[in-house]
Amino acid sequence: MALEFYQLTSRGDREINQDFMAHVINDSYALFVVADGLGGHHAGEKASCFFCQGLLRFADTYAKQMVRNPVDTFSIWIAAAVNEMRRLFAFDKFGDDAHTTCAILYLDEQRVLTAHCGDSRIYRMNPQQVLWRTRDHSIPQQLLNEGMITEQEMARHPEQNKLTRSINILKADEVEINLYPAMKKGETFMLCSDGFWEYVKQAELLQLAQPDGGKDELAKLVQLAIFRAHGKSDNVTAQWVRRP
Repeated sequence: MALEFYQLTSRGDREINQDFMAHVINDSYALFVVADGLGGHHAGEKASCFFCQGLLRFADTYAKQMVRNPVDTFSIWIAAAVNEMRRLFAFDKFGDDAHTTCAILYLDEQRVLTAHCGDSRIYRMNPQQVLWRTRDHSIPQQLLNEGMITEQEMARHPEQNKLTRSINILKADEVEINLYPAMKKGETFMLCSDGFWEYVKQAELLQLAQPDGGKDELAKLVQLAIFRAHGKSDNVTAQWVRRP
């Protein structure tokens, strides 16, 4: 597929980077994923990495099956990635406590599929507006849905880090999968961890959707997210995808 693509990750002010990102772009399909690991003793770092490795390992196998029942196929593909994560953790005593979020984007000429779990996000934009974003599996998202807080208040909510779903080798919570029409020319997708979206305003996100937006603007917003955290920045990861 003909796509423009950039990605950035930073450990921010943390000792290690528990975020992980991966992608595949070829003639028939493209796959992008951002995962944010949770857990001490480097378990979160491994969880995000192992899950992404699993997705890529089975990419060609399941991409060939996406024409028929794409949602079911995507679900089976993600389950295979979790099994691979479990296999890679087999001899790690901290594996049972390792969790990861995920934001996954699949593109081909006929469709867009998203899969997400936790509070890593996907945004779909055109130059005029944010068309939609994935809805977090978190306490603040529930409060937003109930009208108790605003979108702007989500990032600063004291329970921002309380997730209602995550991926774990013992209990893989259901990943939410959605099917959409194919990507249009000029549209932009953003995949990001919470360390990015917590500190970037929606109007600023739209800079990335402008015809002249791209690599430089992405780098500036990543640095801005870190700066606004005032020395307490989480890991920050973002992937930018556009169909020219």
